[in-house]
Amino acid sequence: MPAEVSVTTVAHVIQLAVAPVFLLTGIGTILNVMTNRLSRIIDRFRVLERTAATAGQVRLSQDEVMTHQDEMKILAQRERVIYWAISLCTTSALLVCVVIATLFVGSVMGVQLTSLIALLFIAAMLALIGGLLILLREISIATGSIHRVGKQE
Repeated sequence: MPAEVSVTTVAHVIQLAVAPVFLLTGIGTILNVMTNRLSRIIDRFRVLERTAATAGQVRLSQDEVMTHQDEMKILAQRERVIYWAISLCTTSALLVCVVIATLFVGSVMGVQLTSLIALLFIAAMLALIGGLLILLREISIATGSIHRVGKQE
């Protein structure tokens, strides 16, 4: 380990870390959107659950009960899909953090970690791409369920 790391070296590493930090901000915004979608799914599921629990008291028709059950199945599917999207995007954010840490560790230790940094960044991008594709799938399920309910009425 070098006895002293120059201020110029640290400043240069900070400059290199700025782009990944902005990427983290973007991923955080995407995660916020996804968690809001998950919250809406959970809230709607709970409303339907309460309605199903009081179905005997409210006297829902058989069609209404079936519609509620179908919607609950779709919501459960959407919840599973958005969970995977959130997991992949969170993994992406964690990998970006590791990239930033590796930049600093390599600089302080005087070790060339270029290949590791590149692999970590590629893994982060692949996880982000996967998360966004799965988000797109969840949106497709959500919009498809709107069209199904519209045709039943």
